[in-house]
Amino acid sequence: MSTTTVRLDRDDDALLDSLAPEFGGRSSAIRHAIRTLAADRRRHDAILEWLDTWGADSGPLEEDEIAAIVGAEHRIAIAA
Repeated sequence: MSTTTVRLDRDDDALLDSLAPEFGGRSSAIRHAIRTLAADRRRHDAILEWLDTWGADSGPLEEDEIAAIVGAEHRIAIAA
């Protein structure tokens, strides 16, 4: 396993300290955060790809349709 140095300001350091017990330590909390960020990015990229495909097939979505999709995706992420 490699080692990486991360500089945190006081607030971020306190936040990490508050999360660490839940995840089994500071390193585990950071690993969890990285994995969560990567999963969020994959979901975001999948939505953009889907929107591009939809737009090519059916024309662009209206703003209210996009809001409904993003809201549904957000509700799914919170439930997970």
